[in-house]
Amino acid sequence: MAPLKKIIFALTDIVCVTFALVASIWLKFDSLTPAHTQYLLFVIPILMPIGLAVFWSFGLYNRTMRFISLPDMIAVFFAVSCFSAVKLLSIYFREGFPSLSSVFAIDWMLCLIMLGAVRITPRLLLSFIEISPLRNMLFTKTDKAYKRVLVVGAGQGGETIIREIRRNMNLPIEVVGLVDDDPTKLNQIMLGVRVLGATEDLSKIVAEHAVDEIIIAIPSAGGSDLRRIVQQCQNTKVRFKTLPGLQDIISGKLAHLQLRDIAIEDLLRRAPSEINISEIAAYLTGKNVIITGAGGSIGSEICRQILPFQPKALLLLGHGENSIFNIHQELQRNPALGNTKLIPIITDIQDYDKLLKLFKSYKIDIVFHAAAHKHVPLMELNPEEAVKNNVIGTKNIVEVSHLTKVERFVMISTDKAVNPTSVMGASKRVAEKILKCYARRSSTRFVAVRFGNVLGSRGSVIPMFKQQIENGGPVTITHPNMIRYFMTIPEASKLVIQAGAYGKGGEVFILDMGEPVRIVDLAEDLIRLTGLEVGRDIEIKFTGVRPGEKLYEELLTASEGITATRNSKIFIAKPEEVNEQVLLDQIKNLVEAAHSANAASVIKCFKDIVPSFSPNRDMIYNKDKQERATSEAEVVKLRVLSN
Repeated sequence: MAPLKKIIFALTDIVCVTFALVASIWLKFDSLTPAHTQYLLFVIPILMPIGLAVFWSFGLYNRTMRFISLPDMIAVFFAVSCFSAVKLLSIYFREGFPSLSSVFAIDWMLCLIMLGAVRITPRLLLSFIEISPLRNMLFTKTDKAYKRVLVVGAGQGGETIIREIRRNMNLPIEVVGLVDDDPTKLNQIMLGVRVLGATEDLSKIVAEHAVDEIIIAIPSAGGSDLRRIVQQCQNTKVRFKTLPGLQDIISGKLAHLQLRDIAIEDLLRRAPSEINISEIAAYLTGKNVIITGAGGSIGSEICRQILPFQPKALLLLGHGENSIFNIHQELQRNPALGNTKLIPIITDIQDYDKLLKLFKSYKIDIVFHAAAHKHVPLMELNPEEAVKNNVIGTKNIVEVSHLTKVERFVMISTDKAVNPTSVMGASKRVAEKILKCYARRSSTRFVAVRFGNVLGSRGSVIPMFKQQIENGGPVTITHPNMIRYFMTIPEASKLVIQAGAYGKGGEVFILDMGEPVRIVDLAEDLIRLTGLEVGRDIEIKFTGVRPGEKLYEELLTASEGITATRNSKIFIAKPEEVNEQVLLDQIKNLVEAAHSANAASVIKCFKDIVPSFSPNRDMIYNKDKQERATSEAEVVKLRVLSN
């Protein structure tokens, strides 16, 4: 509350309190005797400063009257009650008025009513104006185009939108109606706005009420529901926006009322993942944590989400100086930084000696290993680099963690490691096997977390599709039957951190990715969300499956199966048997092949280590081959094994 408003309310309270005391005596005795007047002249100058002090101590002058609510009225109740107790004591300073004590029940009631009315009246007047037709005439600027808005969702989100529009008196917006699929809400009125129908009636409602824009106000809507609503909105040919999803609101990335265009991530939205804060804090708070690949999409998000748990130090390790510089600068501005020490480190995980020195110097407790080469086509062209980074680099950091007695080690894996057809997938499967070997004989809890594609990561399909659409097309897809699992970067990172709390050593955790998505559907949705039409404005071109690619991805091999954890979105793959000595000998051969830059030898060594590796480096866009591959594409369903 501004200083001037505080003074006005304080003076108003003095008037109310004085009037209440005088009126209570009048009501009790039907008149004011000279003795009463003498008492009032004596006590009012004393009581008023005391009353203001009491009201101030209860925070009555630090509240926004426009948003007055029940907690504010409770504060008024206790403030008035406390002040009445002070007034009751004041009668003992003057003799001859024993009957005056009965006045204070009336005085207390009048004070409560008057001070409460002073505070709630502005709110009531504003609410009346907000829902009154007079609002448009009195407060809308005539020099602005008047926008007629339809709100989808007659729940809390819709209520918030209507209130916010009406609080901004000069906004040239009129909410013409609400739409909700709950049949019990049809024709109900919320804040003066009627529910006109269901989402299937959108086209009809938009036409009948000359709607200019639609606002989707259902933050809790899942991806499938939102996709259906968006399709209905697209049929109306008018603009539409949405409130942020619950995940964005909870994470603080977006404010509740920050309207924005629908993003492709919204159409894949899932219910927010629940995590156990105490379990995560128990293994992160006050610890020295290092994240490899800290400048990447997953690595940087893990950094952001770890920071609120207040580790003692957060080491940001990466090979690219620009990405590490950027995340370091961002985290320095993060309000959650607190006393955590940020340490940016530029090095290569292939440098064993540097890693060993680093881990010893900083006494690392926790490792999140996100550094890896991930681009399938590039690794097909450079298989030896996949070995050096994804295999040798992982082995280096695993061994250093073991030697320095790191507490926990969490590695980011991929669904491409399951029955791999690419060098990248095979290299990550080898990395998983390395973790299993060390977990048997180490005090460090080594675990891997396996999941599919993340939305919006650098080099992923969505940024590429957006760029192609901006350039006028075509949008290129390798095959019409290509399907992938998708998850948002924040959700994947959150579950990775939670899985770290569950790890006992040697587990491969699998994240529930939901339903797989056809890439062509994703591209079509993205084109439509930009206001364009598939075929007419933007063409989709099929270019053929690239070397190393599969039409589908799996989260499990046929022999693995899973067991559940305490989190419904995290599972544990049934452990596979690994012969440590055989594996180490095979890795030695793989490393020698990589250093000799012999691609054929690298592929052979990968097949020796991962028998399910079926390289398709020579695959071309051939109809018969693709149909055969499609018929063999059976995604393994998650099945929970009994303990």
